[in-house]
Amino acid sequence: MNIIDKIEAEQLKDEVADFNVGDTLKVHTRVVEGGKERIQIFQGLCIGRKGSSVNASFTVRKISYGEGVERVFPVHTPRIAKIEVVSRGKVRRAKLNYLRERIGKRALLVKSADNK
Repeated sequence: MNIIDKIEAEQLKDEVADFNVGDTLKVHTRVVEGGKERIQIFQGLCIGRKGSSVNASFTVRKISYGEGVERVFPVHTPRIAKIEVVSRGKVRRAKLNYLRERIGKRALLVKSADNK
């Protein structure tokens, strides 16, 4: 194991939630305003994951006031307090970019793993 691998191993989080593309997530992010720190929740559909180990990231998309909003979060950042899985989705794609063209409820429609 070389020096870079050791440094990356120290940066990895231990308690990362197990989630996949198509799951609805609540991402609890730490926001610093002035001298105060608070938790802000971003809830939406995971439309993609990429990278591995320290470089892993995921994209969450939600519809806010009729407008699509996407955020990319690094998995192992200290800015994320926790990741909650609200519901599991059953999808057949690795990236759900086709949801960007959809409007209304169709943009949120992903079959749950319970329905099969």
